[in-house]
Amino acid sequence: MSTEGRDAGNASRAKLVGAVTLTNLATQRGFLDAQAGVSVLDLSEVTQLDTAGAWAIASFQAAQRTKGREVSIDNASGAQALLLQTVVDAMPPSRKRRRRLPHHEAGDLLFDLGRAVSLFVTQLGKNVGFLGLVLSRLATTAMHPSRLRGTALVHHMQQAGLNAVPIVGLMGFLIGIVLAFQGASQLEQFGAEIYVVDLISISMLRELGILLTAIIVAGRSASAFTAAIGSMKMREEIDAMRVLGLDPIELLVLPRVLALLILLPVLGFVANMAGLFGGALMAWIDLGISPAMFRTQLATNTTVSHALVGLSKAPVFALIIALVGCYQGLQVEGNTDSLGSRTSRSVVVAIFLVIVVDAVASIFFSVWGV
Repeated sequence: MSTEGRDAGNASRAKLVGAVTLTNLATQRGFLDAQAGVSVLDLSEVTQLDTAGAWAIASFQAAQRTKGREVSIDNASGAQALLLQTVVDAMPPSRKRRRRLPHHEAGDLLFDLGRAVSLFVTQLGKNVGFLGLVLSRLATTAMHPSRLRGTALVHHMQQAGLNAVPIVGLMGFLIGIVLAFQGASQLEQFGAEIYVVDLISISMLRELGILLTAIIVAGRSASAFTAAIGSMKMREEIDAMRVLGLDPIELLVLPRVLALLILLPVLGFVANMAGLFGGALMAWIDLGISPAMFRTQLATNTTVSHALVGLSKAPVFALIIALVGCYQGLQVEGNTDSLGSRTSRSVVVAIFLVIVVDAVASIFFSVWGV
């Protein structure tokens, strides 16, 4: 065990005694930290010095230098001086903290706004490029149908579509019940209970059926697409595909896009039928509207055009959900944090775009009187 001390004759001179090695590094560093005012460090009585000890001495010198004090080394042997110089040369240069210039609030707002606009335009360009790439591969597959992986298509149709039928049917049924119950409580005040049939049918067939179905599929399938493709990206399977001359867009993206394009209208139809059934059941229980009367009122005041308007939005929603899920999966980096953030982002972006497109479509159909 080494001992340390300060020269009695000189308050600005400190002496290290004994071994300055890794075994007693904590003790030696504690001694050095206490020598705040020294200008000379005497190594004449140091018996052993290794890399860890040299690093402690060099760190002490650097720390004092940042405070405006230079500490010189005295009575070091040739080997000790060489080791100290080697450690000093290997240490990273000290970074000077930049003093941040004060910004005005208006400048900060403009900077943040400009950065947000730049990021939005950049991201929009990437998304449009990805859409064009997928459409190009889709056109190539249409001209050469043998390139389509039928097994993958059927698999994703089952995973993204058929397995979602129970939850979509239950959702539609409950929404029909809620519409009937809430509509009845309001229409009873005016003696217009029979018009609850029109409320249920138009709301479900035109808007709520396909919109809520798309939201459920976005939360269910977009996240699954991102997680599956992102996991392959992390394991470098996509890079292996490219090395083998295989196109990841053709193998991974197209089957998922086509699966949703085919089955989202089917899921929307299931939600519509379940909603009408739930609404009819609630109208019968709460208002006494028999199933025959419900069917007559439905056939009289509700045309097929309402259902076609709702289902016409299904392919657009399917394309949005599949493209967002696959694109976010391809953007995953080589860590689990990236996979989690991209999966969450795919769900949020897909649902947001579905709602925006539905609002635009509703305005468009209303303006054109459809």
